[in-house]
Amino acid sequence: MRILSLIASSTEIIYSLGMGSKIIGRSHECDFPNIVKDLPFCTEPRFDINGTSLEIDNRVKSLLQEALSIYLIDEKKLNDLQPDIIITQSQCDVCAVSLTDVEKAVKKIIGKTPRIISLEPNSLEDVWSDIHKIGEALDINSISKKLVFTLKSRINELKELISKLEHRSVVCIEWIEPLMDAGNWVPQLVELAGGINLLGEKGKHSPWMNIHELFEKNPEKIIIMPCGYDIQKANQEMKKLSKTERWKSLKAVKSKQVYLTDGNQYFNRPGPRLVESLEILIEIIHDHKFNFNHEGSGWVKYF
Repeated sequence: MRILSLIASSTEIIYSLGMGSKIIGRSHECDFPNIVKDLPFCTEPRFDINGTSLEIDNRVKSLLQEALSIYLIDEKKLNDLQPDIIITQSQCDVCAVSLTDVEKAVKKIIGKTPRIISLEPNSLEDVWSDIHKIGEALDINSISKKLVFTLKSRINELKELISKLEHRSVVCIEWIEPLMDAGNWVPQLVELAGGINLLGEKGKHSPWMNIHELFEKNPEKIIIMPCGYDIQKANQEMKKLSKTERWKSLKAVKSKQVYLTDGNQYFNRPGPRLVESLEILIEIIHDHKFNFNHEGSGWVKYF
């Protein structure tokens, strides 16, 4: 079995299922576990990924307006690898190579017609379903069921751990300029962590937001988790937001309750490490009452 994984989350799922040795290629974004970096990558962005969040947003929107794909697939590598199974996604054309792009590229493969598995997670329930879908495709149903059971059990343990603690109002920001709220599975994680999610809806795509919405909601905690950004990059982008008029009047800012997270490694990836994302939220929302050893690597306080 030869698997080509074109999304970072599916790569993590496959390794969690004990099938990492079957992966023969990856996307340019697949970087966990570290060993996967040794594999050839078959995709690349069509735009320059360097620059501010506003510059990147403008480049992406420009491509979309021209009806161009955001990512390129290396068709020669695809043909050389001769995969049996290709895993892609149809959840977001901006986040990773799309199902349509993969289908077009597959038609040019000589000598083999690989099976294409497309994932479309919008909620935690969808993530569990995607793990089962991959398990079925790899003929390891019992292992995928065990993995989902383990992840759900850990979530239930964490939920019970904080069940009697005070809830805090939270806004999670997924893009800084222009501002975007965190949607999809993030509102669920916030609620499971004992937070009151003020913006963004469970199971729905992350919405653009007006800065005035942030001031109107005036949350107790603001958690920054830009899509594709690590903590250092998120910190660089915060300069623009922190200079916004009335920023210092926000409750979370006045009480120093603004946090930067590694959105790229945790919250933006609908895979097994969403459980670790929940642990990060618990550490942040409940003021270090619990320590899962994510501070410094998964999140830091913003000053």
